[in-house]
Amino acid sequence: MKIIRLETFCNRFVGFTRLTAEDGSQGWGQVSTYNADITCEIFHRQVAPYALGRGIADLDDILAMINEKEHKFPGSYLRRAMTGLDTAVWDWRGKQAGKPVVSLLGGSPGKLRAYASSMKRDITPEDEAKRFLKLRDEKGFDAFKWRVGVETGRDQDEWPGRTEKVIPYVAKALGDGIDKLVDGNSCYSPKKAIEVGRMLEANGIGHFEEPCPYWEFEWTKQVADALSVDVAGGEQDCEFTAWKTMIGMRAVDIVQPDVMYLGGISRTLTVCKMAEAAGLPVTPHAANLSLVTMCTMHLLKAIPNAGKYLEFSIEEADYYPWQYGLFRGKPYRIEDGHAIISDAPGWGVEINPGWLEKSAYQVSEKA
Repeated sequence: MKIIRLETFCNRFVGFTRLTAEDGSQGWGQVSTYNADITCEIFHRQVAPYALGRGIADLDDILAMINEKEHKFPGSYLRRAMTGLDTAVWDWRGKQAGKPVVSLLGGSPGKLRAYASSMKRDITPEDEAKRFLKLRDEKGFDAFKWRVGVETGRDQDEWPGRTEKVIPYVAKALGDGIDKLVDGNSCYSPKKAIEVGRMLEANGIGHFEEPCPYWEFEWTKQVADALSVDVAGGEQDCEFTAWKTMIGMRAVDIVQPDVMYLGGISRTLTVCKMAEAAGLPVTPHAANLSLVTMCTMHLLKAIPNAGKYLEFSIEEADYYPWQYGLFRGKPYRIEDGHAIISDAPGWGVEINPGWLEKSAYQVSEKA
């Protein structure tokens, strides 16, 4: 079955894609969030021309060809645009088979343990603990992640003393029987990261994400080697060369590919296999409630080296307003701390028609 039409519907934050095959059947996908309007331009100029007229079964070869033919443009934007094709193909495949994507990948729908992921730094330790406890009681979460330092912060803190207070305060408030995770978002030098890591060890926190600038693999390895806490990373890395280096030198204990940043499900599966060969677990980055979290849910239920949980954003509309109103109904449900993957075909979601009507539209078709 050949691809004859590729469409995008986007605003600055989110861009959905629609694939149409020669028999009129369709699949929906998404380019990566953030500057999605730019990514959609790249999708039509540097992705769609290689896919139109090709067989859907040729996805892996199409992705490889885009990489080869667009060799002067490696990096994030091209991979983010490729995701729009990949995820639409997987949705199409699921709908044609009458199965959820997770089943096509060798897994099965059902429950998946999730951790409540806070994106906030402009929040006091008291308020962070308060909302975590509320989510624990109302949604049954038994794992939480919060932020320390400043994103790419050169050893700085959101305000003086916040990190030293928020680590023990939230850890103590959550108490025993709760998995605790912390994210540095590329803030620290190795020396400072190890200092913060010692605080994590002392407070029963088992996961330290992206402690050093993500591109400094040697720095991150120093931290991982020094600490008993699991050091995690990889969300920003979109090229296989970076993954081969990171995994080969064991710079991290847990790998965290982002399906949307990396180029889609097919490319993420390649990274998962690299990690599996090295004996490393995969806990992907999925920091918003667009399609990325749904894709990650299907992936995690299918790979043999899945980590302990799914990242699940807890930010409300006042903080991430753009991630609401994307879908018809409520595709994301948390029950007893677990996300639910339905047995609906494809991704099991329907894009909100009202959202589509307000978006910028573009189409590429087979001449």
